[in-house]
Amino acid sequence: MEKSELQDPFEEARVNRGYGEMNDQEDPVVMLLRHKDVRKSAHNYKTFMSGATPGRIVVPSEVNIRDTRQVPFEMDPPAHGKFRALVEPWFKRPLQSEYQEQLKEQIYTAIDTVLSKDTVEAVNEFSLPVQSHALTLLLNIPFSEAETWISWGTHVFRSEETALDGDKAAILYDYIDEQIERAIQHPGEDLYSVLLASEVEGRKLTKEEVKGVMILTFAGGRDTVINAVTNSIAYFAEHPESLERLRNEPEIIGNAVEELMRYFSPLTQMGRVVTEDTQVCEHAIKADSRISLCWASANRDASVFEKPNEVVLDRKINPHVSFGFSHHNCLGATHARQIMKTLLTALAEKVDSIDILDYKENIEDLDEFQRKVGYERINVKFNRLMK
Repeated sequence: MEKSELQDPFEEARVNRGYGEMNDQEDPVVMLLRHKDVRKSAHNYKTFMSGATPGRIVVPSEVNIRDTRQVPFEMDPPAHGKFRALVEPWFKRPLQSEYQEQLKEQIYTAIDTVLSKDTVEAVNEFSLPVQSHALTLLLNIPFSEAETWISWGTHVFRSEETALDGDKAAILYDYIDEQIERAIQHPGEDLYSVLLASEVEGRKLTKEEVKGVMILTFAGGRDTVINAVTNSIAYFAEHPESLERLRNEPEIIGNAVEELMRYFSPLTQMGRVVTEDTQVCEHAIKADSRISLCWASANRDASVFEKPNEVVLDRKINPHVSFGFSHHNCLGATHARQIMKTLLTALAEKVDSIDILDYKENIEDLDEFQRKVGYERINVKFNRLMK
């Protein structure tokens, strides 16, 4: 098996049952596996709600490590729409040319740096810094602030020993509290200040609501971007012909980004809480229980995707759900897409090949399923393209 391959552990259950089951801290989850069921349930917020106890729709649940509601992620219409409309213009800023030029400078500099080294640990020495530096653009704060986030390591909420680490989570929450207080005392043009000055239904946002947006911004785009970047590096290491193709056909880079996001599915699943007794795939689900929308399984559904277990760089029709679906599609998707587009362009222009030296996979334990989401570490050598 190729080092970069991500197998589909859900196929048999998806075809035969349509669902899987896992125990999550004594709060069980029914995992929806088929593309049509995932999209239909994501759209049906009245039966499958996001606005439950803060932290409960996340898998693994974060109920025990936070009581702040992530905004607008853990809200349902109509409140969700009002907060989403408030923050969405800010999260569309990656479409601006100035933003893209700054991101390009960051990523091209990062590529030049690793090209000068004999070996690079691509998770901590490349993907984490790329993600963290790009986040300074999204928040509109000084580039140097990324060093603080890099020092936290790759996982905000977990350590080597446990899937959830309350002490690590507290580092993020305390940091956000400090930054909100700073913005109150010295308002500027950063996201904290913009949120504190914003209004919903004629009132200013509370500090708790601002904190909820910021937790979502930090946590939602951290491991996911790191996984996407690292997995892509591993893929191009084993498929230099694909890198060559991007050099010769830069017009397919947009398609390639979508395909890599489909294939790697950086976030395996996201939960919902059931509001009434219902059925999915002829399976009875009781009110106040949990389901998950398994994006990773839906993205390999052979009834939707031709050659679902292959990376088809120029895939034309690609209704993947790696950024979610319906009203809760990922706020940071524009930012993540721009990072990936810039990265692929930089790799094609500057890198001839990549050698994988050694690695340790990051495997999620989902009870009946074991899924590789990326790497704990992967040492590589970037070889410069000679022009």
